[in-house]
Amino acid sequence: MLLQGKTALITGGTRGIGRGIVERFVKEGAKVAFTYRSSSAAADEIIAAMEAGENLKAFKSDASNFEAAEELVKAVMAEFGKVDILINNAGITKDTLMLRMGEDQWDDVIEVNLKSVFNLTKHILKPMLKNRGGSIINMSSVVGVFGNAGQANYAASKAGIIGFTKSIAKEVGSRNIRCNAIAPGFIATEMTDELDEKVKEAYTSSIPLKRFGTVDDVADACVYLGSDMSTYISGQVLSVCGAMNT
Repeated sequence: MLLQGKTALITGGTRGIGRGIVERFVKEGAKVAFTYRSSSAAADEIIAAMEAGENLKAFKSDASNFEAAEELVKAVMAEFGKVDILINNAGITKDTLMLRMGEDQWDDVIEVNLKSVFNLTKHILKPMLKNRGGSIINMSSVVGVFGNAGQANYAASKAGIIGFTKSIAKEVGSRNIRCNAIAPGFIATEMTDELDEKVKEAYTSSIPLKRFGTVDDVADACVYLGSDMSTYISGQVLSVCGAMNT
């Protein structure tokens, strides 16, 4: 129960890494608010499966919308009274080579992946300042560290998150608010399940640990950065990638 007594707000919590974080945080004793953009059925299924009662709530919200993010924070504060941990996990991909990339593909990825981090962080800081503490965890990617062909928009958004994280850590560190980023590598989710087996094998061969990561691997890192075990860690990028980024 490493998160007993803490309240977390997690964006993009209905599938993949986001769902894994929601489930792990509940098991570790946190009260959890998580967001979904469209699928209320998926959110309802998670709540029913976790049987967490009043300690788990879903909120329909678009993290890329500034006003919606403000209303979300107000709603979560009204429901739980505080937010100790913010996890900016919402993200999308719209991969293509630069010569084929349209302006909408660039804008959509930047808005959902990067602007959403600004939106939620902007609105959560006042409550955290009032509480005199907090932990902000931003989901970046190893692609934001070393780039990837066909993902210029995604890589730019994730690299931007890293710079943003380091800046916020310096701005609010004196107020006992920490800000860190996690950079996952290849993680086994519904998206990777759709890959051809030969493609999976090629990716696996490039990973020193010779396996894809699991959502639990990322959730464990979030628990660590959200808990009191990491009270002197801020402004850092924790790669969860099986040594890809080495």
